[in-house]
Amino acid sequence: MTIREAAAALKARIVQDEFEDAALDGAYTSDLLSDVMANARDGGALITIQAHKNTVAVATLVNITAIIICNNRPLPDDMIEAARNEGIAVLLTAENQFTVSGKLWALFKG
Repeated sequence: MTIREAAAALKARIVQDEFEDAALDGAYTSDLLSDVMANARDGGALITIQAHKNTVAVATLVNITAIIICNNRPLPDDMIEAARNEGIAVLLTAENQFTVSGKLWALFKG
């Protein structure tokens, strides 16, 4: 499943759309960025409410290809710009992390 396919399935809005539409290799859910650095998988998506520039920096460190921001958190311009510079997709959804994680899990298992 590609990033754009995941966005469509989740009905998430793609906020930063300058990225390679690569296949997602799993996902990781966390709001603690040090936990993301230690445990997220290369090539996966990050599901979080941490809507700031540091989230992009951590995603870059562990080669996350998409950040899914939950609960319709406001996205600062510097976060979107940083993601654009790194080629990381940023998706926004009104749903919470639990719901998004469950939906992605089902899509990956299906």
